[in-house]
Amino acid sequence: MEDDPFLRQFHPSELKIASEFLTNWLSFLSRDLCKDCVHALSDRIRSLDPEHCSNTDEVQGDGKACLESEGTSNNVDDDYDGKSPRDLENGGDCDKPSLGSWKESGISFGTVSEVLDSVSEPPSNVGAAETASPRMSWADMSQEEEDEFEEEEEEEERGSSRKASDESPMKTPEKPKLSREQRENLRLRHVKRKKDFICLERIKGKLVNVVDGLELHTGVFSAVEQKRIVDQVYQLQEKGRKGELRVRTFTAPQKWMRGKGRVTIQFGCCYNYATDRAGNPPGILQREEVDPLPSLFKVIIRRLINWHVLPPTCVPDSCIVNIYDEGDCIPPHIDNHDFLRPFCTISFLSECNILFGSNLKVEGPGEFSGSYSIPLPVGSVLVLKGNGADVAKHCVPAVPTKRISITFRKMDESKRPVWFTPEPDLQGIEPLPLEPNLSGSAAGSSGSNNHRGHGRRGRGNNYDTRGYYNPERSSGGDYDSREWSSSQRRGKQRPAGRN
Repeated sequence: MEDDPFLRQFHPSELKIASEFLTNWLSFLSRDLCKDCVHALSDRIRSLDPEHCSNTDEVQGDGKACLESEGTSNNVDDDYDGKSPRDLENGGDCDKPSLGSWKESGISFGTVSEVLDSVSEPPSNVGAAETASPRMSWADMSQEEEDEFEEEEEEEERGSSRKASDESPMKTPEKPKLSREQRENLRLRHVKRKKDFICLERIKGKLVNVVDGLELHTGVFSAVEQKRIVDQVYQLQEKGRKGELRVRTFTAPQKWMRGKGRVTIQFGCCYNYATDRAGNPPGILQREEVDPLPSLFKVIIRRLINWHVLPPTCVPDSCIVNIYDEGDCIPPHIDNHDFLRPFCTISFLSECNILFGSNLKVEGPGEFSGSYSIPLPVGSVLVLKGNGADVAKHCVPAVPTKRISITFRKMDESKRPVWFTPEPDLQGIEPLPLEPNLSGSAAGSSGSNNHRGHGRRGRGNNYDTRGYYNPERSSGGDYDSREWSSSQRRGKQRPAGRN
């Protein structure tokens, strides 16, 4: 091979690195090749490093004998899946080191004969790979982060990870691990936060941005995390049906008309939507007992505070789960002031619209019209405060398909149930530090209501101290408050620039 014009372009040390690299991948490269082709390929790889070749001649013979004893045209066991296309995708070109970096990293690969032995070993030898450190791909890092999200399922997830590593019969170098803090900060920096909602309505003769204070956060929960939360909700629903939850925790009224009768599950307190038969007004029923927050829901709350979705001064201590079937809705309302602001709602399973406006109208069963419509993507978190919580009403028109929402709220201390005890593991939660992004500014801008130059703090002088919009202070911008009916949304898209 010394006379090969192609190889003469490379330094011997580079050829050695190439030989080691290709040796490590031999079992994958030779998959489905015949026995003769495998040996031809292995000889070609070993010839790149003559010194390595001379040291392994004797071992090579043993490897060939082992292969010949198999007596099959395939050199790979039927149960062996080597490196799957998914592995290649996860560890592909985006983080593939150069040839020089393999040498600099000090990584040592096995000989060709060792790889041949591993290829021709019977499946019973696969168990020996259990002690090897599995290669850490980017997908593995993501999975590990998601494992930490639900602490009570960590052991189960570790078992799944070990099973995946058992399927690989060859030892591979371990990729450098990011710490939990690094992974979390990486995800935190990619959360998208929209805070510039504008819908002007005339309130008592003055133009008011009735959706000021609304925030929409996306990217807070991964697809795997969402699935775990949804699975937990369905488990709780099944417990409620079996009578394993307190009477006031689980409610599943009969559907006597379209949009009526959605399933609700309440934790932390029992909220009365309307005056009941006992004469109790709408609000928290202080003497009615419900189940405490499930552990997974407390993990969600910590995520909301840690990731700057809710402030540490308003840590939720109660929640309500709404399980929608097709056609279910929530009529126009303003959340009771037994709950502090801000509060938030998380959407699962399907996207739907939520309507806002100071004068929402009921057009029919499950049909409403209003000034402003916001699409709620799957996994998104909508935060309500300011005018968006207290001036504008909001409603959810009849949903087109199954949906789950979880609304987290903090109770006014004077309204808490008599039996209520604060959760110890929800005390003292602090948001994570926001690392500067590439432009040098903090990610998220979660500390203020930034309305892209139109909000109360965006220009600083468009709104008076009461939150009312003052057109004389505005330097421009032509806004309106078009009526947006929930029946229209099926056939039209929202006008551009409205949300």
